[in-house]
Amino acid sequence: MKTKFIFVTGGVLSSLGKGLSAASIGVLLKARGLSVTIQKLDPYINVDPGTMNPFQHGEVYVTDDGAETDLDLGHYERYLNVPLSQKNNYTSGSIYHKVITKERRGDYLGGTVQVIPHITDEIKKCVLSLASDDLDVAIIEIGGTVGDIEGLPFLEAIRQLRTDLGREQCMYIHLTLVPYLKAAGEHKTKPTQHSVKELRSIGIQPDMIICRCEKPIDDHLKHKIALFCNVDRDAVFSCADVKNIYEVPLAFYDEGLDQKIAIMLRLPAKNADLAPWQNLLHNFNNPKGNVKIGIVGKYVDLKEAYKSLHEALVHGGLANRVTVELEYVNSEEITTKNVSSKLKGLDGILVPGGFGHRGVEGKMLAINYAREKKVPFFGICLGMQLAVIEYARNVLGIKDATSVEFDENAKEPIIYLMTEWYDFRKEAVEKRDEDTDKGGTLRLGAYPCKVRSKTNAFTAYGEEMISERHRHRYEFNNAYYKRLEEAGMNFSGVSPDETLVEIVEVKDHPWFLACQFHPEFKSTPMNPHPLFREFIKASKANSK
Repeated sequence: MKTKFIFVTGGVLSSLGKGLSAASIGVLLKARGLSVTIQKLDPYINVDPGTMNPFQHGEVYVTDDGAETDLDLGHYERYLNVPLSQKNNYTSGSIYHKVITKERRGDYLGGTVQVIPHITDEIKKCVLSLASDDLDVAIIEIGGTVGDIEGLPFLEAIRQLRTDLGREQCMYIHLTLVPYLKAAGEHKTKPTQHSVKELRSIGIQPDMIICRCEKPIDDHLKHKIALFCNVDRDAVFSCADVKNIYEVPLAFYDEGLDQKIAIMLRLPAKNADLAPWQNLLHNFNNPKGNVKIGIVGKYVDLKEAYKSLHEALVHGGLANRVTVELEYVNSEEITTKNVSSKLKGLDGILVPGGFGHRGVEGKMLAINYAREKKVPFFGICLGMQLAVIEYARNVLGIKDATSVEFDENAKEPIIYLMTEWYDFRKEAVEKRDEDTDKGGTLRLGAYPCKVRSKTNAFTAYGEEMISERHRHRYEFNNAYYKRLEEAGMNFSGVSPDETLVEIVEVKDHPWFLACQFHPEFKSTPMNPHPLFREFIKASKANSK
């Protein structure tokens, strides 16, 4: 069967949940026995989100092949349990970069390079790159909203694809807001009508409309939307607010959304097996306790900056049948005088990744508190680096211990810029960077790690060789390895050639573990990451 394409667009306003809706549709189709993948097309001009401020864009998600992508790819992987790659996320910047590079090379033989057909052709090429004999359905989410100037080339490209592929090979789903006005006591459909009108004005007639709403809309309203927006009466669906995001696939199933898609795309007639999701929701709604986890960071005002981390902690809670209550603690506000009061009552403490020196002293105070008070601790990326620096300062007595990231002229560079690893996996890096200027300063993507026996890490993983995703620039300085080890720090995970430290632990502590990689990127609700599972387990024991 040829690959079918589903294009998901959004209207009225952003943050309606296109990514979650697209992922949920993927879940339903996969539950029907189909092979599914998802792609995100982002209209912004940045080549990738790697250098974007988390306050504006949320977290940067990293795939196995080292692509820095939109956070929606995290939703896709968590819902579908399939690894994604660079070809699953493109931006306007990356598309224009490809076209301009070709023009500079002379590929267009001196012809005039235009948005149509050159930019749109490149977009179509990226979409069609997903097609294969082994793939049944590709879901393509268009970022932004209908009417955005920068999004027009993407909408024109998917309009053309309908003509290129035929009506039976692709369909359009439009997600739009149907607000509820409390003063009037009713839902209003005008925003949806105008959104669809804007979409139709550029040549795209949606085949299905999903209505984001506070509460489900009735059949009368659905029929009204169908009439004014020129879609089938049974092709308008509610997407009402739910208690947690993992309810969305089941809510769509109850509405019959997957059945309508199957009819429109002439997919095999199979019932979706949603037993795993039903069991997941049962465990989520019937916890046997709760734990309180403190996340000590500098992006506490914007939870999207820690989206995958948040979800991975929830997954760890599901594995232990407990509700995870998250308390975000601003590291810039932590001092030696208030650290106890700031962290009092927490069952576990986590210091996440990040860049820059802002708030690091507060993070190290939190790490010191967790280590000395025997509170379960989990450090990730920068969190690991700070855990090692804190140990060097307060156990070994190296008062000037720091990172070159914070002080270029550091006297005691416990963490430094290591360049030797640039040749590691060189062929893969060169292949990945063939058409892009990603630079060579970040260690990105999946790398192997050797886990040592009789450690908390080995208890979690249960195997010696693992693979985890990285996104960082600085590494532990092996010049301090022996001194720290003799002082009680356990280097429980290292690179296969033992040149890079990946996991550290502290002896004589209930559970103190920090890793250089980002385990949150590989955690899913169906398969919680081992480290998050064990961290929550230790926190649960501490709460008792």
